[in-house]
Amino acid sequence: MGDLSQLKEEGNKHFQAGEIDQAIECYTKAIKVGQDKKQLAVIYRNRSACYLKKENYVNAASDASKAIDVDAADIKALFRRCQALEKLGKLDMAFKDVQRCATIEPKNKIFLETLRRLGGEIQAKTTFSTDSRVQNMFDILLDEEMEKDKKEKAANNLIVLSREDAGAERIFQNNGVHLLLNMIETGKTEMVLAAVRTLSGMCTGHKARAMAIVNMLGVDKMCSIMAVDNEEIALATCNLFQCINDSLTGGDKRDYGKELIAIKKKTLSLHREISILLSLLEMVANKKVSGYGRDQALNLLSKNVPRKSKKEKDHSRTLFTIDHGLKKILKICGQVPELPDQLPMTENTQLIASILLNKLYDDLQCDPERDNFRDIFLYNYHFSPFDLLLTLHAINTISGLLQGPFDVGNALIGHQGIMEMMVALCSSEREVDQMVTVEALIHSSTKMSRASFIITNGVSLLKDIYKKTKNERIKIRALVGLCKLGSAGGDDYSLRQFAEGSTEKLAKQCRKWLCNPQIDTKTRKWAIEGLAYLTNDADVKDDFVEDEMALKAMFELAKSNDKTILYAVACILVNCTNCYDKKEMIPELVELAKFSKQHVPEQHPKDKKDFIERRVKRLLKAGITSALAVMVKADNSILTDQTKEMLARVFLALADDPKDRGTIVAQGGGKALIPLALEGTDAGKTKASHALAKIAAISNPEIAFPGERVYEVVRPLVKLLSTDRDGIQNFEALKSLTNFAGFSEKLRVKIVKEQALPDIENYMFEEHDEIRQAATECMCNLVSSKEVQERYLQDGNDKLKLLVLLCGEDDHKLQIAAAGALAMLTAAQKKLCTKMTKTTQWMEILQRLCLHENPKVQHRGLVIVLNMLNCDDDELPKKLIESEILEILTVIGKAQDNPKRQEPIDAARACLVKAMEMGLIKPFNNEPNGSKILC
Repeated sequence: MGDLSQLKEEGNKHFQAGEIDQAIECYTKAIKVGQDKKQLAVIYRNRSACYLKKENYVNAASDASKAIDVDAADIKALFRRCQALEKLGKLDMAFKDVQRCATIEPKNKIFLETLRRLGGEIQAKTTFSTDSRVQNMFDILLDEEMEKDKKEKAANNLIVLSREDAGAERIFQNNGVHLLLNMIETGKTEMVLAAVRTLSGMCTGHKARAMAIVNMLGVDKMCSIMAVDNEEIALATCNLFQCINDSLTGGDKRDYGKELIAIKKKTLSLHREISILLSLLEMVANKKVSGYGRDQALNLLSKNVPRKSKKEKDHSRTLFTIDHGLKKILKICGQVPELPDQLPMTENTQLIASILLNKLYDDLQCDPERDNFRDIFLYNYHFSPFDLLLTLHAINTISGLLQGPFDVGNALIGHQGIMEMMVALCSSEREVDQMVTVEALIHSSTKMSRASFIITNGVSLLKDIYKKTKNERIKIRALVGLCKLGSAGGDDYSLRQFAEGSTEKLAKQCRKWLCNPQIDTKTRKWAIEGLAYLTNDADVKDDFVEDEMALKAMFELAKSNDKTILYAVACILVNCTNCYDKKEMIPELVELAKFSKQHVPEQHPKDKKDFIERRVKRLLKAGITSALAVMVKADNSILTDQTKEMLARVFLALADDPKDRGTIVAQGGGKALIPLALEGTDAGKTKASHALAKIAAISNPEIAFPGERVYEVVRPLVKLLSTDRDGIQNFEALKSLTNFAGFSEKLRVKIVKEQALPDIENYMFEEHDEIRQAATECMCNLVSSKEVQERYLQDGNDKLKLLVLLCGEDDHKLQIAAAGALAMLTAAQKKLCTKMTKTTQWMEILQRLCLHENPKVQHRGLVIVLNMLNCDDDELPKKLIESEILEILTVIGKAQDNPKRQEPIDAARACLVKAMEMGLIKPFNNEPNGSKILC
């Protein structure tokens, strides 16, 4: 050590004399002979100063880093590394070092000046780099002779730049909006997409820029872009509208540069809001707008007009939309694509319009507002035998209402003569009349009373149409009408509407159409509609899942662009898995109902558990999970909250058997469940969260939920801990959180941030043995987090006492979890060793742990003893050794090595060695196996 000090002093003298090479030589020798980390850190720091003088910046930074590794707050080493990194051109890293220096010494002028200088240089460098990159991208994109591949790469780079705040700002300041408009004017799809997506990036989260871009582009221009007959462009422009709306109405409180200071930073003005709303409503019924553009206009209205929560009092946007646009939305529902001169539409348009109507009607607050909604229809549509075209549009509009605000459609059908007119039109010679009215009959027979009316008056008519028509499109609709009427009794076996075997024949015909690739998609879709009704019958669903070709055909259609099929597919899957809510049949009430001659629903023999499990296996084999994953991704208002709930129910049914959960994860089911658990109805979110819990409990989180998705799973799992949830949901959530907590510190921190600890602690008091055990296991994995340890350190709580008492329970698994938590806590926080002794029975419980027959429990008890011997309280180790603990340790430590119980034996020996080192016991001889006999 003397040589080290002497070499260090010699090095210092050489450095002061300007003899840098000799100083480096002395410091290097000192490093070779030195062992004390703190002294070596000083020498490395000094040698770093020498290398700075020699302009050897790599070695200077390396030596400074070695000093910082020993002491992170070594201000001299930090500043020297900062100087070296600056010279090496690593300004970001240098800035971080001097920032730490300024934090330690906030009044040091040298640090503050360096901080300002480096900050300015980084900003200038970034700005120059970004400016040149932006300009380069525009030069490539606007060059007519540039290669296509280079243009596509430049377009993608521009989009990426716009998503960074610095890049978006440079694009905006460098006349980027004008250049982007030039790209749009080229009319080339790739150019338009790149420009619109770049504008979206520039508007996201920045109120001032969003307002400026709206003013520069104009709402009409944006609408004209969205109106083009290109699905990708329409969708991208819809996203631009949404980004602008979110930025202008959100709580963006950032400071903006001087260049934008003149732009008013405020939420969307009433004038601008009305302007956008009127423009979108104008698009809805404009013949020049493509079907894709119309869909996106409807989607924007659906997402932004109705209130997000009924707690909000202001629903003026809904009233404004009804007054100025309801007639236009109804016009879409009334379109008959088979007639000439109709609006351009996609296969999804009319259903999207129905969903929007439903949301608008649901947002109304009083009866006069609802009466006005119905009156607008009655004022604009009339049923007249003298104007069949107007009547046909009116009937089709009612079909749209029946798929949206059903109460409105149902009330309109109840008007005198309308149902009779519909039945009469079924016998029309024109095929289009038959097709429209049959569809209306299908939608109107949702309620049992309405279905009974049609069964009485319309079944023979539908059968007649089905037999006589040669048009497949009408034939299949008539068949679906019969399917729906045949299933009016739901899954009640005693309420079959048709004769025995009739529903199976209808289902067989539907499967035949479904599996025929020669028939167009829209017609095959109706086959699925028919099966959605017929699968209420257990015979039908059992036959259907056995038909692998039909299952795969349905799954392929579910993945197609026609999203109107989603609800019907979801219905079929819910029926096949029997995951709908069923009222519990109380035997006493059943007997009472029979006695009073009331109807009692009957369960079909094939709706019992073993049949359901077999159907689930068949669905998994046919690839249901991948189809569900695609359905969930549908970025469309057609994926309603009700549809999401049904998909969540199906996922929960599929995940019931632990053996199937790996298959679900492998086919993307884990990722697909996350959005279902975060959005939709309360019941749907709960079902999806429960399915997530089942998967998360036994899966590797990194595989089941790759990337950052795993952190999104924590919140829905924590919500399952609520006392409002079922015990099985609480249990599964605790098991999944246990798995997550044992995986990484980041996940433990996320669980704590989601306020899960109070609920987990409450369940540690639960009377139900399995829930209490699961909660204790979860806490055992969480206690390695410092924040959790601090909760146990706080005075005035019995958290630690509870763990000690749980160690005294008879359940081995519970003891393992509680003792494991205690072992980790007492190892991490020595103060808890003393706090543990405040529990009255602590010594007795600790002795029981150390004598336990289960080696895992025993090992944990002995580790707790070792932790207590290592604590800061001098009296506690003495108290332990003076008790029967010493005899227990001696007996276990003397035992022969045994692979089955080696961990407890080693732990006991470690305790004895520690006691010997503390002078509490003395050895008097050694056994051959290496254990020490103590006196």
